Amino acid sequence: MAVFPWHSRNRNYKAELASCRLETVPLECGDYHPLKPITVTESKTKKVSRKGSTSSTSSSSSSSVVDPLSSVLDGTDPLSMFAATSDPAATVTVTESSRKKRDKDDNSFVGPDFEPWANKRGEILARYTTTEKLSINLFMGSEKGRAGAAASAMSEKVRTRLEELDDFEEGSQKELLNLTQQDYVNRIEELNQSLKDAWASDQKVKALKIVIQCSKLLSDTSVIQFYPSKFVLITDILDTFGKLVYERIYSMCVDSRGALPDHFSPENVNDTAKETCLNWFFKIASIRELIPRFYVEASILKCNKFLSKTGISECLPRLTCMIRGIGDPLVSVYARAYLCRVGMEVAPHLKESLTRNFFDFLLTFKQIHGDTVQNQLVAQGVELLSYLPLYSPAMGWIFQCVSYHAPEALLTEMMERCKKLGNNALLLNSVMSAFRAEFIATRSMDFIGMIKECDESGFPKHLLFRSLGVNLALADPPENDRLQILNEAWKVITKLKSPQDYINCAEVWVEYTCRHFTKREVNTVLADVIKHMTPDRAFEDSYPQLQSIIKKVIAHFHDFSVLFSVEKFLPFLDMFQKESVRVEVCKCIMEAFIKHQQEPTKDPVILNALLHICKTMHDSVNALTLEDEKRMLAHLINGFIKMVSFGRDFEQQLSFYVESRSMFCNLEPVLVQLIHSVNRLAMETRKVMKGNHSRKTAAFVRACVAYCFITIPSLVGIFTRLNLYLHSGQVALANQCLSQADAFFKAAISLVPEVPKSISIDGKLRPSEPFLLEFLCNFFSTLLIVPDHPEHGVLFLVRELLNVIQDYTWEDSSDDKIRIYTSVLHLLSAMSQDTYLYHIDKVDSNDSLYGGDSRFLAENSKLCEAAMVQILEHLKTLAKDEVGTTAGQGQSHKGKSKLELFFLGENSGLHQEAKQTT
Repeated sequence: MAVFPWHSRNRNYKAELASCRLETVPLECGDYHPLKPITVTESKTKKVSRKGSTSSTSSSSSSSVVDPLSSVLDGTDPLSMFAATSDPAATVTVTESSRKKRDKDDNSFVGPDFEPWANKRGEILARYTTTEKLSINLFMGSEKGRAGAAASAMSEKVRTRLEELDDFEEGSQKELLNLTQQDYVNRIEELNQSLKDAWASDQKVKALKIVIQCSKLLSDTSVIQFYPSKFVLITDILDTFGKLVYERIYSMCVDSRGALPDHFSPENVNDTAKETCLNWFFKIASIRELIPRFYVEASILKCNKFLSKTGISECLPRLTCMIRGIGDPLVSVYARAYLCRVGMEVAPHLKESLTRNFFDFLLTFKQIHGDTVQNQLVAQGVELLSYLPLYSPAMGWIFQCVSYHAPEALLTEMMERCKKLGNNALLLNSVMSAFRAEFIATRSMDFIGMIKECDESGFPKHLLFRSLGVNLALADPPENDRLQILNEAWKVITKLKSPQDYINCAEVWVEYTCRHFTKREVNTVLADVIKHMTPDRAFEDSYPQLQSIIKKVIAHFHDFSVLFSVEKFLPFLDMFQKESVRVEVCKCIMEAFIKHQQEPTKDPVILNALLHICKTMHDSVNALTLEDEKRMLAHLINGFIKMVSFGRDFEQQLSFYVESRSMFCNLEPVLVQLIHSVNRLAMETRKVMKGNHSRKTAAFVRACVAYCFITIPSLVGIFTRLNLYLHSGQVALANQCLSQADAFFKAAISLVPEVPKSISIDGKLRPSEPFLLEFLCNFFSTLLIVPDHPEHGVLFLVRELLNVIQDYTWEDSSDDKIRIYTSVLHLLSAMSQDTYLYHIDKVDSNDSLYGGDSRFLAENSKLCEAAMVQILEHLKTLAKDEVGTTAGQGQSHKGKSKLELFFLGENSGLHQEAKQTT
């Protein structure tokens, strides 16, 4: 080995720091401040004439920033300029945005507190299903009269269209039988698409035929259980037809003056559009059957706006009276529901027709129990208990429309009229579902009295109590009545024999109990739920309701010491036998704890319960568990660990960490968190016991260090282990545990050869050398202040680390090896100083131990020589590789080796590092 007469220069760190500080210079800001708005002078040029060149320029100052693009274009959008120069006679189409804006203006009376029909649609389709076979009539079209379609005379065209309508009513359709429910839905969707296609191809008569055909289906109650879903599907087609007709007439109102304003009046509508609108109403009036005539006219009710200001207000009462001619009460109530829906969309301020529909329905309500309906139910084999719920969607919608923003007097009158009808359970349920929750809550005892008087044969009382409970979860009843309300409701609920009926009611009333009562009442309710759901493992069929109960309980009990003191809470959790559901419930509890627990806790009740819950989450991890799920579980468990504190009882805190390590050993992020927590505990002990270094304190710190030393090898990530060894060694060094610190550093050195060439980060393979370089640089910074062991010689840790670095296989094209040896030179240079740059309190570093001893400096020089040899060897290797011409290099680089480029200062900054070192 060559001998280098090398010695680092002496450094005065304090003087260097003072010389590097920025010079303080007084700044005269004046009016300038970097946060003040910039004043921009904008010049505007106004053209006097198209031919002349004279122009006037005006300047104005503004504190706002001017858009440079706007100034260039003189504030005019070039696309708008192009559109303005287009042919004014071109057809103007109604855009989708303008249509939505008009719809929003039409519904301005209806606020966001009004639940739209679209929200109910999916629930109805999912609830009202059937396994019976269905039938449907499909329009097949006709060739008759098509030859006259090309006639030029208007009278011939009208005659042809009337013949087509007559042809439709005479049987140009095909009946499909024995359809399943899904086939039926598919056929309806085909009709909807056929309607759109016919309209797009300007076959308006065919479109009208399809709508009439679909409307006729609403008079068919042969499969009565499916009627609500059929109503939803058919009215979707009617809605489509109504929008198409309205947009068609609206587009015809465009003339030389432009499109109609958003709030137009009939005076703004031209004669052509009015004539077309009247033509549509005349066509519909010629429909012979009542039900299709009613539905089709109701679907285009909004078109009355083109004809008269009072058109809608005049048509609504007439259509209401038309419904009186429908004999079937189920068909009648859904017709009223559709009229109320259309009325709320086009004229929500006209409440009279809504009220009229409600009172008309009450007059015909007794028909439900008449002979005609009863005979129909017998013929179809449907019980009254299954028949009455079919009315709920329609009645609920009618009641919702009538009660929206209704005065108290009207609501009271509606409730009194419902009282006068016998067997009014169905009405009462609709009232409680549609009326404002505040109105129901203030009259809770009145409704309980009405529920008691209801006949249970047609509509179960527990459903009425469930509807009442839903309202009481949204609004508070009078304080004096709260306990009596709970007692009256629970007397009925607890007697239910069906577990499904019971849990559906109990789920609602649990929230009422949590809102207004203490843990005693909540415990009683939970105990009753356990009693009803445990026999025959009934809980297995009701996991969603049981989960809902848990969520409601933890949403109202933010004090977890109170929550876990509820005797039946943990036994309630035991009903979640299915692992996936059980884990989800545990996650909900832990999320609530992390969110609401403000202060660290050492409550044994909380700790035991949450350790059990966290253990349940941990034990669910297996080989098939996704990484995202593991991270989520580890995050929740770590959140719990961070919130546990025993104050100055450090031994109890360490015992908790030991127990947690044994319980959560399969989640590496949790083990990492525990190691960091134990290191913080050791530092906290040092801080609190400062100046009192008793044997007990020293023993405790060594126990913390031992905990980390034992736990780190169980981790999988190699850089996680390296960094934790380094961090734990630093903690041990700060607590004067020198032999333990040496053990950590030796373990880290022995682990370096195991570093693979690449590591997986977020599912992608990345080269590991940059991470190793970062770790070693941090390690070098720590080794500066680590004192030598008296039995292992001078700089034994540095020598061992250099041996490992020398034996490590580095990438040939990488410069990381030379960067590391450059950092070694930095370290050895700092070690040769008389006083080191930094120290650890009460730890004597080598500058104090050796005091500039010549043998120490000689050993330091040998290591420097060894590092320089490695650097030169690497440079010789680089000299063998010639650098060819590349796209990013100039002609001057041609033929130069990488070594030459290094000395030219053009090789990734290595030249600067070597220059600083040497």
